[in-house]
This record gives sequence, C-alpha cells and structure tokens, in this order.
Amino acid sequence: MSIDPRVALQSLTAALEEHLAAASARRGEGDPTVEAAFFAVADAFEVYEDALYESFSEVTPLQVFDDEEEDDDDEALESVED
Repeated sequence: MSIDPRVALQSLTAALEEHLAAASARRGEGDPTVEAAFFAVADAFEVYEDALYESFSEVTPLQVFDDEEEDDDDEALESVED
C-alpha cells in the first residue's frame, strides 16, 4: 500500500510544527516532549522520503542520522584530534 507523498508531506510539516512548539516550551535539557517530537520528525521524514521515491523515483537532499552514526562520527573526530 503506497502513501500519497502529499499526505506524507503534510504529516512531516505537522511533525516539524510540533517539534518547534515542544522546543520553544522546553522544560530542561532532557525534556521528553522534545525528544518525542524529535523522533516524530525523523519518522515522518522517512515516510515522506519513501512515498516520494515510490511515486516519483525521487529523493530529498536530506538524511536522518541515528545515534550510532553520530557516536561513530564523534569517535572518529576524537581520534583525529589526538
């Protein structure tokens, strides 16, 4: 079952708006509302990118990084600095 890219884009836009609202109302460094909004954006983006590719064989110039990739990048940077 294919998702309409327009619907997926609307979901992504809504997730971005929710993230902005959560970030502007942040209640500390580890605010779970901001974290949940962050992951909602990542999930909505992946759905949008999949729908875009399925419908038009097109992708965006954006990429979602997971924590493992970020940790690997940090370790590589630290080894270069040493």
